[in-house]
Amino acid sequence: MEASTASSARIRWGHARICPQAKQYATDRTVGRPTLQAFAGALLAAQGDRGVFLTTASFTREAIDEARKVNLRIELIDGKRLAELMLRHGVGVQPKTSVTLYDLDEDFFEEL
Repeated sequence: MEASTASSARIRWGHARICPQAKQYATDRTVGRPTLQAFAGALLAAQGDRGVFLTTASFTREAIDEARKVNLRIELIDGKRLAELMLRHGVGVQPKTSVTLYDLDEDFFEEL
């Protein structure tokens, strides 16, 4: 399934106005420089202080360079990093298996 979700919403984080954008693409697709340029323009138009661009795919080298080059603070989160963040913070995931680890109780054996 391929979908593209764009948001013109602004999220307040303290005094900062953060503008998010999300792109759901197949993992073999990439987000390129033109898409990042369009997002930077939307960020300026929305008077955002920071931008967060999330994708289930990956970014091209040109897109990464563009995000660094523009005079805006844009955080790029690709599919791999998004999955890592979801697992770390337990967002949108459920554990399947729980494992119990045991240490040897040396005191028990010394008393024998």
